[in-house]
Amino acid sequence: MTTPANNKNTTAFYAQAVISFGLALFSIVVGEFYLPVNNWMRAFLALATLFLVTSSFTLAKCIRDQQESGTVVSRLDQARLERLLAEFDPFTSPQPGHMQPVPAASPEAPYSRAS
Repeated sequence: MTTPANNKNTTAFYAQAVISFGLALFSIVVGEFYLPVNNWMRAFLALATLFLVTSSFTLAKCIRDQQESGTVVSRLDQARLERLLAEFDPFTSPQPGHMQPVPAASPEAPYSRAS
């Protein structure tokens, strides 16, 4: 059996992402604080920044959940296929209880009328 490689981020990559996010958020907040506008405009920009940050986290979570759900489905399909292949032996004769080939139905069968 083969299992897909699990792509985990390194600690250094995680630390870089956290530091860059913190630095970007800090620079926006400091820029809003020193912006030469009145307090109403400054408050609006602060709320917009907060909304942008929370929306970014929500979007990242949705994308991650979507990718994980696709991975789980593909893993289930892979496990089912491996189980079917492990149980299949082309050199044995069909036995009761095993799947038998179903004869193909004619395309007219569902539309034919009994006389």
